Amino acid sequence: MEHKGTQTLRTERLVLRRFQTSDAEAMFQNWANDPRVVEYLTWEVHGDIAVTQSVLATWVESYQKVDYYQWAIEYAGTLIGAIGAHDIDEQLRSISFGYCIGYQWWGLGIMTEALAAVLDYLFAIGFNRIWAIHEVNNPASGRVMQKCGLQLEGTIRQGAADNSGNIHDVVQYAIIAADRNPQ
Repeated sequence: MEHKGTQTLRTERLVLRRFQTSDAEAMFQNWANDPRVVEYLTWEVHGDIAVTQSVLATWVESYQKVDYYQWAIEYAGTLIGAIGAHDIDEQLRSISFGYCIGYQWWGLGIMTEALAAVLDYLFAIGFNRIWAIHEVNNPASGRVMQKCGLQLEGTIRQGAADNSGNIHDVVQYAIIAADRNPQ
């Protein structure tokens, strides 16, 4: 596996790129301060833009690492969400991912398009297994995974905590390289 870090990816409608500290206002306004967006996530609504600025400063600094994968999602020139990959297991060549997008852009197929591009990239650099979980009460996230070819692996009982500390069941999906390139 040859880590290449977060590289710019382009799709028909999207640009996936590194975050910049100047993205704070758009991130804060378009999703980070919206309780609908973070309802099933592990992080809380950003109460003010200073929180967003702090998060972005950490992400931008982390781009120095060759195994750091965090993309800003641009649609029609507007920053509307984020998709990142983490929890790397070098031996298994495995990585998990997570994503969020502003409420205004839900239901347009944007996250499916972004995830497909990220999956292509991660497989191209040598990952074999790519997986994710979603809270059972957030089936729309699972539909994105299904549309990108991930297979249901099962429900993990009491498998994750939300941003309020409540523990929930989660559903796990995964895709392996052989699923995309059957021999």
